[in-house]
Parts: sequence; structure tokens; C-alpha cells
Amino acid sequence: MIETLFISVGAVLVIATLPLVLELLLVTSAHLLPSRERTDFPGCDAPVLTVIVPAHNEELLIGRSVTSLQKSSRGKARILVIAHNCQDATSEEALSAGAEVLVYNDPAASGKGHALRHGLKQAVLDGAGAVLVIDADSTVSENLIPAVEQAFCDGAEVLQCRYEMENVTERANAALTSLAFRCFTYIRPHGRERLGLSAGILGNGFAMTTKVLEEVPYEAFSVVEDLEYHLHLVQSGKRVRFIQDAVVSAQLPVSHSGQTVQRSRWEGGRLRVARMWLGPLLKQVLRGRLALAEPLLDLAGLPMAFAVSALVVACLLPVDAVRIYGIASLAIVVLHVLAAAWAGPHFFRTLRVLAMVPLYILWKFLLIPKLLRSSGAQAAWVRTARQ
Repeated sequence: MIETLFISVGAVLVIATLPLVLELLLVTSAHLLPSRERTDFPGCDAPVLTVIVPAHNEELLIGRSVTSLQKSSRGKARILVIAHNCQDATSEEALSAGAEVLVYNDPAASGKGHALRHGLKQAVLDGAGAVLVIDADSTVSENLIPAVEQAFCDGAEVLQCRYEMENVTERANAALTSLAFRCFTYIRPHGRERLGLSAGILGNGFAMTTKVLEEVPYEAFSVVEDLEYHLHLVQSGKRVRFIQDAVVSAQLPVSHSGQTVQRSRWEGGRLRVARMWLGPLLKQVLRGRLALAEPLLDLAGLPMAFAVSALVVACLLPVDAVRIYGIASLAIVVLHVLAAAWAGPHFFRTLRVLAMVPLYILWKFLLIPKLLRSSGAQAAWVRTARQ
């Protein structure tokens, strides 16, 4: 009887963690492959680019963001700030920094997705050949806009730049959050790019031609509108390319409460999208659309902290097959995390911070009530305090 119970528990743990384990094995192995030579096509006429910057009450940071975009574009790209339901001086600060501003006030249209759709429609009407989306609290590397233009010359239709979240505090929890973010926004999309899969959209630093935008209209309004729109793209047969050498950077929230709000919104939003999309994606994969198998694995995967906890339990069960699975799977997770640590700054300092992982996992479990509430909430602008 007890043995049967252990076997049943082990089967549940394997089924729950397998999508994430397979996803991490796939993308981490590909990420670690030797780099391939790039083939550029010089002399191409890049499409006329408009940079869309959706902003809600960002008077403190919008000027910095526009200035970095101006430096990257060297005056060639149009920078259009969408001042959405603002009650501060966002518009004035953006204009002062040299951007164009489109004021969009509609209290019924709450959330970044509505601001994005409004700005994208305006860019198409004004004759843009391609659009690039940058968050108002972010800065970009100097080569970002030239790299985006080159990628379009190389044949990309949709692309995602590398997205880094900078840790400006000394807190171990913030360092672990930054590391987890790099796992998600660099190791995974880079591995997918190496495999020829769609890299995914991260909501910041993504670009597409207006031809794609006409074929797949932007109709994504959830808290994780980037994930939602990417699923629409892959359903339509589009592949998102990944540009690892062009970087868009934002700061982690400065306060513990800010990090709590941010993580619960992101993961709650993913849970909501998973409830909506897992069934339809599985049906299409079973009908032969194998290109959707990797997005299905990604969406079905548990958050890393919960999966690690489940795998530790699997290692402790007195069932040999389950214990072997748990140990092998934890080794894959460790390899994935080490790859992310190596890809960021201060590798050895990051390794020391990994000693705090149990407390980080406990923090994630404490977020479950907020996560569940966020999974049922409508999208709305929530500005997170940053330095």
C-alpha cells in the first residue's frame, strides 16, 4: 500500500516537472553549442523604422530612455512615445528629450497592450516599414538600432533583442531574481535561435515589419501581452529571431515589495495564458503542427522554484526510477542556472549568492496567493519604483 502511494506520488512529480525539464535540456544544450559564423548582407535598404515607447507616468525615466534611443539611432529612426493615461509630465519630458509624443487618454483601455496597439496602428498609418518596441524605463545599447536594421536586411520578419534586468542593490534576493530573469530572457531564447525555433517575445526590445503586423494584428491585452502575441505569431507560422549582441536594459525594482508585485503579476499572467492556450496548442500539435511543440512545453512548464522543489522531493522518494529522474533533472537545472550565471557579470559572486536559493524558493511559495489573484486579474498599468 505504502509502495503504491510512493509510486503514485512519483508519477505525479514526473508528469508535473517533465515539460520544464525537457525545455531546459533542449535550450541549454543548444545555447552551449559553439557559435556559428554570421552571414550579413551589406548594402540592404532597411525598412523605415519607428520606435514605439509605451509610457504611463514615466516622467522620471522617459528622458533617459529617449536619449539612449537617440544615441543608438543617430537621428535615423522615428521615436514615438505613447503617453497613455498619464497624470504627470511624461509628455513634456519625452518632448524635451527629442521624441515625438502621441497622447492617448482612455480610462477604459487600461494596460500596456492597449497603448501598444494604439502606437502600432499610428506607425502603420504614418508609413513605417518596421516597428521596434522599447519600454519607457529602459535604455538600449548603442548598437541596438543598427543591429535591428541589419537583422531585417538579413531577412528577419520579427526579432527580439537581448533583454537584461540590472540589479542595483546588494540584496541576495535581487541577485537571484536577476539570475532567474537571465535564464528566461537570454539562455532560453538564445537556445531556441540556435535550434531554428521561434525565440519568443519578451515585451521589451522586440521588432517586426509592418507587413507582419498587418498579417497578425496586435490584439494582446493580458498582463503578459508579449507571451500572448508570440503565441498568435507562431500559430500564424512566424518565427522570431534572437539578436544576442543588441541589449535593452532595465532595472530590477528597488524594493522587496516592488519585486513581489512584479513577479506575482508576471507568473500569474503566465498561469492565466496557460489556462487559455494549453488545450488548443496540444490539439494542434497532435494534428501534426510540430513547430508548436516547443511553445507548448514552455507554457506547460512549472516556474523554476516550484519545479526544483518537486524534484528534490522526487530525489527523496524510495522509488529508484523516480530518484534517478529527480537527480538527472536537477543536474539539468543546475547546468541551466550555471550557463545563465556565466553569461552575466560577476560569475563567482553569483555562485556565492546561490547559497540563498532555499530562501528564494520559500519566497516564491509565499507568492502563491498573489500569483493566483494575478492570474484572474485584468491587465492594468502598475508602475514599479526604480532608481
